[in-house]
Amino acid sequence: MTNQVKISGVLVNKQPIRYTPAGIPLLSFALQHQSEQIEAGMRRQVLCELMVVALGNLALEIDKISEASQVIASGFLAKRSLKSSQLVLHLNKIEY
Repeated sequence: MTNQVKISGVLVNKQPIRYTPAGIPLLSFALQHQSEQIEAGMRRQVLCELMVVALGNLALEIDKISEASQVIASGFLAKRSLKSSQLVLHLNKIEY
């Protein structure tokens, strides 16, 4: 089974960097995506906002870029927490 997501968008709502109890840097932000897709032969406007979390050196790298930056984010989806059904993109790679 695979769980891979690659999506482009604009970085928004970047939170201050924080650290896990193990001392690993963690950064959360939202990614606003807008595109036109073809579904059942029809054009469809897609607008969505996806929560993203980055850990380690990737979190430190993203902390240096400004909001409103256009990025391509790659990673996997997981629940926000054990008790939440909300999905979050866990970042493995980011391109500017």
